[in-house]
Amino acid sequence: MTRSMILVAAVAFVAMSTTPAQSQMVCGERVEIVKALESGHQEQKTAAGLSGNGGLVELFTAVEGSWTLLLTVPGGPTCLLGSGEDWEGWKSNGQPKGQQSSAQPKLPADAT
Repeated sequence: MTRSMILVAAVAFVAMSTTPAQSQMVCGERVEIVKALESGHQEQKTAAGLSGNGGLVELFTAVEGSWTLLLTVPGGPTCLLGSGEDWEGWKSNGQPKGQQSSAQPKLPADAT
């Protein structure tokens, strides 16, 4: 599955998991929102990517486990896509951050 498909699935999940009272999107100036995440929640940007329409998707996380997912539309506002608790980061090898993979790298047959 490509990264964009995973991102679309994640955004769809967040959108479906909101109640009607929560469905109003919170948007504003990116600088102000990031400042509030950094100072008020001690969250730092830990991942980012570009969506198909050129929007900037950013994940902010805190050591304590809180997380916030933002979307900044080109020429437009920054909007909160979702937030929560108990974030656990993973390495690209599927292992939780801080854990070493038990698999040993395979060497070519002629690498002796």
